[in-house]
Amino acid sequence: MTSLPEPRRRERYDVVVCGGGAAGVAAALGAARCGARVALIEQAPFLGGAATRSSVLTYCGFWTQADPPQRAVGGVGSEVLEALARLGGLSGPTRVHATQVVIALIDPEAVKLALDRLCAAAGIDVILHARLCAADAGDGLVRSAVALDHDGTFACDAAAFVDAGGEADLAQQAGAKTRYGDAEGRVQVGTLAMRIGGIPADADVSRVEWARAVRDAKARGAERMIKEQGLVARLPFSGEIVAFLADEAYDARDARSSSAAERRAREQAWSYVEAIRALPGHAQAYLIATGPAIGTRESRHVVARSQLLGEQVLAAHVPADTVALGAWPVELHPAPGTNVWKRLRDDAAYGISLDTLASATHRNLFAAGRTIDADADAFGSARVMGTAFATGHAAGIAAALVARGGVADVAAVRAEILRQNGILELERTPAAS
Repeated sequence: MTSLPEPRRRERYDVVVCGGGAAGVAAALGAARCGARVALIEQAPFLGGAATRSSVLTYCGFWTQADPPQRAVGGVGSEVLEALARLGGLSGPTRVHATQVVIALIDPEAVKLALDRLCAAAGIDVILHARLCAADAGDGLVRSAVALDHDGTFACDAAAFVDAGGEADLAQQAGAKTRYGDAEGRVQVGTLAMRIGGIPADADVSRVEWARAVRDAKARGAERMIKEQGLVARLPFSGEIVAFLADEAYDARDARSSSAAERRAREQAWSYVEAIRALPGHAQAYLIATGPAIGTRESRHVVARSQLLGEQVLAAHVPADTVALGAWPVELHPAPGTNVWKRLRDDAAYGISLDTLASATHRNLFAAGRTIDADADAFGSARVMGTAFATGHAAGIAAALVARGGVADVAAVRAEILRQNGILELERTPAAS
């Protein structure tokens, strides 16, 4: 518990969700559809998290990697995809040639509008421009989340809470048990996304061609480019290019560390654009935007009642207490310029238990998205935004049930997820006759 002067304002809710990315929005909507009065606190001026704040314009984890792919995330995630499609801001599912993974490409402005509309329709009190700065907790319960705006601090009291903030700030401020990175304190590196214009539609935009351009530039003496290959894709709506190349290692909890990483990554971004101008059709390439924030893959985790393990993920194990499915391969970024892929058994999906979302120390606190408890391999899969919609949806429903009756029974959570059109097992494919 962090001690601060008495907040200037205080309001009461059933459920408070901290973090307005995929997990946070799904948690807020899931809780609201259980009848809970919900506040959603986000420090950015818009919802969407990594998709809108860091230009991570790929929704990963919605589908299995099988041929054909199967949907593994429904519920709120499905509603978001449908809303984006209506706005013309969705392309996919599509299979990436180089890695054979299935993704959707998204438009950031469409994401902002779609999430605004969904939250407004559900009656969620969305509080943007608000940074969590403290929490009131004791006796194994979180009582209040305290946030800061330009008028000072304000408190949101509630019966249950969801930490979907990426860095697990709410759990940390409430004195809940957390862990930085894996068991040895190692985290995956982050990447600053680049949005690039000036490349005509008929130009060959591929990771192979871009990697060749980067290698050629390095041979000519160019500096500041760590990674040679990364995802390069053309976006719906705008036709601009998004690329994920500028890797950096840093501690997302530390403002100075993050600041230095972003400065280095912006230098990298300019160097990459200069390098690709040597390619056919790329002479007029220019940098539209970076980030604006670097895309953090990993920071703190809420220590939960159980941990999602890599062997369960790789074996595509679906336990009886599953409340969300994950379908993305294990994708590790252990150092700048390095990434490792491990496919799931049969390119299927694995189950995520409610106990991996429930704080081990605070009985009304749930984790969602990047804050869930997982070992290194498991987290390399579960961290992506498609899966974050699923873990957030489950966490929000569990929080609403706690607010209503003090406990979140697994059977009740599963039943409510299904009532809200979530997916808890893959459809069975009929055997060939």
